[in-house]
Amino acid sequence: MRVKLAQNDSMIIPSASKAQCLAVSQPSATDWDDFVRSRPHGHLLQLSRWGELKAQFGWKSRIVALTNKEGIQAGALVLLQDLPLRAGKLAYVPMGAYASAPALYPQLWRAIRRETGAAILKLEPGHGTDLTADELARAGFRPSPQSIQPPTTIIIDISGDESEILRRMNQGTRRKIRKSRSGPVVYQEGARSDLPRFNRLMQKTGERNDFGVHSHGYFEAIFNLFMPGDGALLLARHDNELLAAIMVFALGDSAWYLYGASARTHGNLYATYGIQWAAIEWARQRGCRFYDLWGVPDFDNAMLEAQFRDRRDGLWGVYGFKRGWGGEVRRSLGTWDLAWNPLIYAAYRAALKLRR
Repeated sequence: MRVKLAQNDSMIIPSASKAQCLAVSQPSATDWDDFVRSRPHGHLLQLSRWGELKAQFGWKSRIVALTNKEGIQAGALVLLQDLPLRAGKLAYVPMGAYASAPALYPQLWRAIRRETGAAILKLEPGHGTDLTADELARAGFRPSPQSIQPPTTIIIDISGDESEILRRMNQGTRRKIRKSRSGPVVYQEGARSDLPRFNRLMQKTGERNDFGVHSHGYFEAIFNLFMPGDGALLLARHDNELLAAIMVFALGDSAWYLYGASARTHGNLYATYGIQWAAIEWARQRGCRFYDLWGVPDFDNAMLEAQFRDRRDGLWGVYGFKRGWGGEVRRSLGTWDLAWNPLIYAAYRAALKLRR
């Protein structure tokens, strides 16, 4: 079959029903964001502004969509990065790829390959996707040795009234929340002028717990792109001292806690509990039903419960805190790679193995 080109020089491919054709195009940011918001599990990391954010810090961003006269039928925000030694490009789809019908996904993978020229596609479908592991394997994907976003998380049900939410938590967490809210700590939404203090607290927390932290410029870019609106910087203060701070985001019926920091002082005031409760209240005011605590060790619930008291490496240190909020441990499909250039992909896997 000969490929025809539309007026905008986009490739035309047959739809799943063959009743009409789908054009490969790059929609406007507004049209794409409306499509993401319309999906049952649309994710913050698929919004066009997430691409704008990452484009300021070493990535390139492109939206690839399959469209017809009714609008977008499938698509993904794709982040692109050059591989070392000019070996080509890595295409990365964070927490997404959406389609109005599962049969459109193979066409979407082909469209991404054509539009980006990437050697490797890394896909993290996230939670609630209509993709399955079998479908990904049939399309040529394989489980990746490298995850970018944490595949396992705890998601809290924040529907119902306040007493119902608290009842789902363990007794210790409920007690600390109540103490945090009845004490002298003030919880409030921060402004751009609070970013330097937030950044300093993040850096101290990262050094204390041995994890990497983004730069002040990164957090400033996040604030400029998402706040106010789809995100908030929340602060816990006592006598002008910043005890805890988090950045929380919302889209549709879900909210995500992505970044947080705390001081070592005044632990008896339980500001880390109070500020999470403030974030849950913020999310509920926006109509959210779920609050994602974003990342725990990648094990099933039985292993997590068996080991969390003895381990402090990686994400184990935060699991003890997060488990008390009455959420459900959920694992996504994880991370999958599609090798469009097998030689480059073999070198990529070898480099990851050497790095580890």
